[in-house]
Amino acid sequence: MKEFNIKKPDDKIIPQLQDKINNLTKPLGSLGKLEDLALQVGWIQNTLSPSLRSPHHLVFAADHGVAVENISLSPQEITYQMLLNFLSGGAGVNFLARQHGFELYVVDAGINYDLSFTNPSLIQHKISKQTKNYLYESAMTSQEMDEAISFGAECAKMCFDKGSNILALGEMGITNTSSSALWMHLLTGVPLKECIGAGSDHTGNILDHKFDVLSRAIENYAGDGSALSVMQYFGGYEMVMTVGAMLEAAQNKMVILVDGFIMTNCMLMASKINPNVLHYAIYGHEGNETGHRTVLKALNACPILNLGFRLGEGTGALCAYPIVDSAVRMINEMSSFKTVEVTKYF
Repeated sequence: MKEFNIKKPDDKIIPQLQDKINNLTKPLGSLGKLEDLALQVGWIQNTLSPSLRSPHHLVFAADHGVAVENISLSPQEITYQMLLNFLSGGAGVNFLARQHGFELYVVDAGINYDLSFTNPSLIQHKISKQTKNYLYESAMTSQEMDEAISFGAECAKMCFDKGSNILALGEMGITNTSSSALWMHLLTGVPLKECIGAGSDHTGNILDHKFDVLSRAIENYAGDGSALSVMQYFGGYEMVMTVGAMLEAAQNKMVILVDGFIMTNCMLMASKINPNVLHYAIYGHEGNETGHRTVLKALNACPILNLGFRLGEGTGALCAYPIVDSAVRMINEMSSFKTVEVTKYF
């Protein structure tokens, strides 16, 4: 598998950043989460004057062979239909990307549909039309996993080369909440029941059947329990590409905006490959999918928003971006007690 050289940001700048934040013209700590975010972005960028440049958003899409087990009320064709919707500009991710100035790319990592057209926002790298059914066999081969990791990394590097230093990530793939639940269970030890949510089924009627299928899949799993084995056996191409993109973004010292349940589990997986990736992660929101709060807790993550989202696509990450922007503006644009005639107050 591709190797990543991810370094922890230099702690030496933290006291200087904290001093600058503490001496802005406000009571100590009074801007709360903005102060934490400003410190993190300045630490990542190793500067007292951080900036956000050319924000990019990648949506990886792929289908899952396990969909034949009817563990989602949404039919598999929704994956390619929504990909077409992304490319036509009519989805939730589109209006948010436009609103917040993100350049959006959609990646066909393995949808079960032939795309016979080109689009400036479309990146085609179909590894296969879908993964295999992990109820009975590994979702992908080790070679396919390596290819997905590498291509996801290439996509993140493309964004970096276009001048971006902040990357949001999203996904589309019917049944990928199930893969995420399996990753979460096997990597954290949280009971499977607590990892499984209804996905797109807001009524929750699918839960018992979903639990049965995923439990049998674990019983049939013959891997060694390592992160790479779990990723290969239960992952989707879109999820594995996301892991590669996260690792590459961190290697290039980009801020990574993490979305909901699926993307948070991709960050969990990335952290098992290289723990230093966590330093570059900002968690956009806590979604309504069962287990998201638990996996956030396992990562010691404090999300910015809680808006009742359960859409995916990266929408929660995009909604959180203005808060990160406000944090950067705070540290750069507020006056300091040292430079203006305001008595320091508490």
